[in-house]
Amino acid sequence: PLNLTCVGECQNTGIIGGNIISHCQSRENDSISAGSSWYTQEALRVQWKQLNCMTDCRYYCMMRREEERRLGGLSPVQYHGKWPFKRVSVFQEPLSAALSALNLLMHFTGWLSFFLLVKYRLPLRPQTKKTYYEYTGLWHIYAILSMNAWIWSSVFHTRDIDLTEKLDYSSAVAVLGYSLILTLLRIFNVKEGATRVMFAAPILAFVTTHILYLNFYELDYGWNMKVCVAMGVVQIVAWAIWAGVTHHPSRLKLWVVVFGGALAMLLEVFDFPPYKGYADAHSLWHASTVPLTYLWWSFIKDDAQFRTSTLTLVKKAR
Repeated sequence: PLNLTCVGECQNTGIIGGNIISHCQSRENDSISAGSSWYTQEALRVQWKQLNCMTDCRYYCMMRREEERRLGGLSPVQYHGKWPFKRVSVFQEPLSAALSALNLLMHFTGWLSFFLLVKYRLPLRPQTKKTYYEYTGLWHIYAILSMNAWIWSSVFHTRDIDLTEKLDYSSAVAVLGYSLILTLLRIFNVKEGATRVMFAAPILAFVTTHILYLNFYELDYGWNMKVCVAMGVVQIVAWAIWAGVTHHPSRLKLWVVVFGGALAMLLEVFDFPPYKGYADAHSLWHASTVPLTYLWWSFIKDDAQFRTSTLTLVKKAR
């Protein structure tokens, strides 16, 4: 826990050790820091470029406290539920922020490659000009939700406030819930609209309720972790079994993603303090998802080609 005396003195004087906190020496910023929602009172440009007085003081008091613990031979502890990270410029968790941005790029390039494949390289249905692949639209939605999640992950690891934290957690739950629906629709080969709604409705209801619970009742980290792990495990097991049973031509890629994802999930469950103040288990999880995302979109493209070739061959046989 932080020394509240240290934080209070820092806010009053704007000085802690050899660091001068300019925000705390301004009466205007002092009044904003004491307000209930500082991010609704400052201009967006100013609040994003500058760390406010409270955040700066907590950071420097935390780092001073951690240095005292290190000299005393003690291990790092969490403050306000977070490990003590060394920040770089405005980036509070620089490694996780950079890797989140890299994951965003991987999803964008993967989706763009998929879009070009189904739109311009694979044959279209002559009557409707739509793709033969029955899950094209669903993968487009998945791409949008995934990119949205990584955007807010980048923002959250750059600037950890209540608003960005809730947006990050909500976006992650949304993409996990949707990918669970998409997993079930694909492995059971569900094509009819009404049947898809029957599969999706209960999961959508649960995910929506869970997001509302996190945002408006309690941001319960433990419960959220259990929900996310449960949805992840169901998808991993379902894809692994399906790949083996169906003998999908790209099952090896899928198995690498599945087992790689299972190993990566352990990093989220078994947390550890940041090495040298930068690399913790969560940041390593972000690193592991970069190559897995590339392979995942490669499998999706292969699946589109496989289904299209199967359906066109059936049509020619008729």
